[in-house]
Amino acid sequence: MEWVYLFIASFGEIFGVMSINLYLQKKSFSRLLLIVVTFGLGFVFLALAMKEIPLGTAYAIWTGLGAAGAVIMGILFFKESAGWKRIIFLFCIISGAVGLKLLG
Repeated sequence: MEWVYLFIASFGEIFGVMSINLYLQKKSFSRLLLIVVTFGLGFVFLALAMKEIPLGTAYAIWTGLGAAGAVIMGILFFKESAGWKRIIFLFCIISGAVGLKLLG
Protein backbone atom coordinates (compact mmCIF):
# COMPACT_ATOMS: atom_id res chain seq x y z
CA MET A 1 0.00 0.00 0.00
CA GLU A 2 2.95 2.33 0.64
CA TRP A 3 3.73 2.47 -3.10
CA VAL A 4 0.18 3.60 -3.78
CA TYR A 5 0.66 6.33 -1.17
CA LEU A 6 3.88 7.39 -2.85
CA PHE A 7 2.16 7.51 -6.24
CA ILE A 8 -0.65 9.66 -4.79
CA ALA A 9 1.96 11.89 -3.12
CA SER A 10 3.62 12.39 -6.50
CA PHE A 11 0.32 13.57 -7.95
CA GLY A 12 0.07 16.03 -5.07
CA GLU A 13 3.47 17.36 -6.10
CA ILE A 14 2.48 17.59 -9.77
CA PHE A 15 -0.82 19.35 -9.11
CA GLY A 16 0.82 21.60 -6.52
CA VAL A 17 3.29 22.87 -9.11
CA MET A 18 0.49 23.29 -11.65
CA SER A 19 -1.47 25.24 -9.03
CA ILE A 20 1.45 27.63 -8.60
CA ASN A 21 1.50 28.24 -12.35
CA LEU A 22 -2.27 28.85 -12.37
CA TYR A 23 -1.94 31.21 -9.40
CA LEU A 24 0.76 33.22 -11.17
CA GLN A 25 -1.50 33.60 -14.21
CA LYS A 26 -4.41 34.92 -12.14
CA LYS A 27 -3.94 35.56 -8.45
CA SER A 28 -6.93 34.64 -6.31
CA PHE A 29 -7.54 33.22 -2.86
CA SER A 30 -9.06 30.03 -4.28
CA ARG A 31 -5.95 29.33 -6.35
CA LEU A 32 -3.74 30.03 -3.36
CA LEU A 33 -5.84 27.61 -1.32
CA LEU A 34 -5.47 25.02 -4.10
CA ILE A 35 -1.67 25.26 -3.74
CA VAL A 36 -1.87 24.63 0.00
CA VAL A 37 -4.30 21.71 -0.37
CA THR A 38 -2.47 19.91 -3.18
CA PHE A 39 0.97 20.22 -1.59
CA GLY A 40 -0.52 19.36 1.80
CA LEU A 41 -2.03 16.15 0.46
CA GLY A 42 1.26 15.35 -1.24
CA PHE A 43 3.15 15.70 2.04
CA VAL A 44 0.61 13.64 3.98
CA PHE A 45 0.79 10.76 1.52
CA LEU A 46 4.59 11.04 1.34
CA ALA A 47 4.70 10.66 5.13
CA LEU A 48 2.44 7.60 4.93
CA ALA A 49 4.64 6.05 2.26
CA MET A 50 7.79 6.69 4.28
CA LYS A 51 6.54 4.45 7.08
CA GLU A 52 7.67 1.51 4.93
CA ILE A 53 9.81 2.95 2.12
CA PRO A 54 13.31 4.21 2.99
CA LEU A 55 13.72 7.99 3.06
CA GLY A 56 16.16 8.24 0.15
CA THR A 57 14.11 6.01 -2.13
CA ALA A 58 10.78 7.64 -1.26
CA TYR A 59 12.08 11.17 -1.68
CA ALA A 60 13.91 10.46 -4.93
CA ILE A 61 10.88 8.80 -6.48
CA TRP A 62 8.51 11.49 -5.18
CA THR A 63 10.59 14.33 -6.59
CA GLY A 64 11.41 12.43 -9.80
CA LEU A 65 7.81 11.62 -10.60
CA GLY A 66 6.78 15.11 -9.54
CA ALA A 67 9.35 16.72 -11.83
CA ALA A 68 8.53 14.43 -14.75
CA GLY A 69 4.81 14.97 -14.27
CA ALA A 70 5.28 18.73 -14.11
CA VAL A 71 7.22 18.68 -17.39
CA ILE A 72 4.50 16.59 -19.05
CA MET A 73 1.74 18.85 -17.72
CA GLY A 74 3.67 21.91 -18.86
CA ILE A 75 3.90 20.48 -22.35
CA LEU A 76 0.25 19.41 -22.46
CA PHE A 77 -1.45 22.38 -20.80
CA PHE A 78 0.93 25.35 -20.73
CA LYS A 79 2.45 25.19 -24.23
CA GLU A 80 5.98 24.50 -23.04
CA SER A 81 8.58 23.14 -25.45
CA ALA A 82 8.50 19.42 -26.27
CA GLY A 83 11.88 19.26 -27.97
CA TRP A 84 13.70 15.96 -28.29
CA LYS A 85 16.35 16.99 -25.74
CA ARG A 86 13.68 17.61 -23.09
CA ILE A 87 12.10 14.24 -23.86
CA ILE A 88 15.45 12.44 -23.50
CA PHE A 89 16.13 14.02 -20.10
CA LEU A 90 12.53 13.38 -19.04
CA PHE A 91 13.14 9.73 -19.84
CA CYS A 92 16.30 9.87 -17.67
CA ILE A 93 14.27 11.13 -14.70
CA ILE A 94 11.61 8.44 -15.13
CA SER A 95 14.12 5.64 -15.63
CA GLY A 96 15.99 6.76 -12.50
CA ALA A 97 12.77 6.63 -10.44
CA VAL A 98 11.92 3.19 -11.84
CA GLY A 99 15.46 1.98 -11.15
CA LEU A 100 15.21 3.07 -7.52
CA LYS A 101 11.94 1.21 -7.14
CA LEU A 102 13.47 -1.94 -8.62
CA LEU A 103 16.42 -1.70 -6.23
CA GLY A 104 14.24 -0.83 -3.23
